[in-house]
Amino acid sequence: MSLYAPEFFAELCLPFADGTVVGNTYFATPADTSLRMRIDFTRTIYADTYGGLRVAIVHPDRGEIDAVALSFLDHQTFHRRDEAANTRPDTHGYGTFDKYHRPGRPPWDGAVLTGLRDAIEQYTAVWFPGAWTASVPARAAGRTALRAAVPPPAAHVVGRSR
Repeated sequence: MSLYAPEFFAELCLPFADGTVVGNTYFATPADTSLRMRIDFTRTIYADTYGGLRVAIVHPDRGEIDAVALSFLDHQTFHRRDEAANTRPDTHGYGTFDKYHRPGRPPWDGAVLTGLRDAIEQYTAVWFPGAWTASVPARAAGRTALRAAVPPPAAHVVGRSR
């Protein structure tokens, strides 16, 4: 079954100039380092059904050194689609996609990828500091979610004296 992976990762808008899709897997080298990033679709217990992405950091000599699973459900990727279809959260198909889809449309049709993109951004920022801000200034400037500066905590504590 074709997952239309190149189209999925293009719509995900990952900012790495040297990223490429091989089969259903996205590979990239986000910064001047020997580390690589690999993103795969994660399967569920149901045949040909996918419930999220698995992002892994791979060292060329030591292999995989860290990974995180990002579920579509946790990042509300299919929330709008499932709400519109009245799909209950406790049923098969909620927050996932499978091989059954409308002709001419990708199996992940209806996905809102902002939550996944933000989660990948947070995760890769640990391993590749500055990789996102240096490569996507226009996208970063247009984003609104959680970008305002957080004021520092108050210097005093009520009820305590020094």
